[in-house]
Formats: sequence, structure tokens, C-alpha cells
Amino acid sequence: MSRIGRMPIAIPAGVTVDVAENNKVTVKGPKGTLERVLPAEMDIKVEGAQIVVSRPNDLKKMKSLHGLTRTLIANMVTGVTEGFKKVLEINGVGYRVQKQGKKLVFSLGFSHPVEVEDPEGLTTEVEGQNKITVIGIDKEKVGQFAAELRELRKPEPYKGKGIKYESETIRRKAGKTGKK
Repeated sequence: MSRIGRMPIAIPAGVTVDVAENNKVTVKGPKGTLERVLPAEMDIKVEGAQIVVSRPNDLKKMKSLHGLTRTLIANMVTGVTEGFKKVLEINGVGYRVQKQGKKLVFSLGFSHPVEVEDPEGLTTEVEGQNKITVIGIDKEKVGQFAAELRELRKPEPYKGKGIKYESETIRRKAGKTGKK
């Protein structure tokens, strides 16, 4: 069996999990509510203070769906209790970000400022002029928005200028060398 799929998910205090028909899972917690329709083939049961996911057979597709379903539910439970966050850093001379209401205003070396509005359900915080933190309860949305922000100006390999994740290391290249 799938090692990840067969592990039960503990339901912390203050969190309620509901499984409706067609495997529509609703998780309510102190930080909010998340809903998701999961693959109908998987059998999701709430047993006491834990959730157990099982699969009908050992086909390759079912094996892969088993681990995925369990991980998605675990991420929903983590999201409504602790939440998720991604930190981005801006490197480069004159590159900076400001928060104006629900908007992030970037100056990234273009001839115009780039404005990005916070999506629904996510908040952004700006630390200084070069650190952005994306916070939310849905792991998928947090990761997607962070990726969209990074896409505005990807880090380049020569000077390392651009927007990068905090934990990301940029592979640097040697610049031009003079004639000999």
C-alpha cells in the first residue's frame, strides 16, 4: 500500500471535517473553511479524531490517487489550523516593493511600476523594501500567487537580480572574460 496514503490524519481540537456525497470534503477550523471535491474512487472515513483514506484496488492509478487524496486532506487540515506562507526576496539595485492598501506596487527596472492586487483569501505583507510574505489557508493558492509574483522578474544567473524565494539558491554563471 501507499506509505503516505495509509497514514491516518489526526484532526486537531477545534477542527471539524465533513465528508458529503461525491467525496466533497469540508474542513472548518479557527482560520477559516476549505472545501474540495476529491476523487470519487477513494473511500474517505472520519473515525473518531482521525481521517482514514483507503483505495478500492491496486491499479497504478488508484495507488497514485491514494497518496494524493490523503496529502490534499492533510494540507486542508494544516491550512485551517496553522495556515501557509511563502517568503519572496527582491534583489537588485533600484528594485523594491511597496504595499498600498490591497495592492503591491513593484519597481523592477521597467519603465513603469507593476501593480498586483492581493487575490481573495490571501494576504501579503511587506518587510522593508525587498521582502514579501504571502499568507493564506489554501496551500495551492499561496504557492500559485508566490509563483506569479516571482514570474514578474525571474532571478537572472549573472548578477542574481530579480524576485526569488527565500530558500531558493540561484545558480550563478561567470560573466564575460577579457581577451588575452
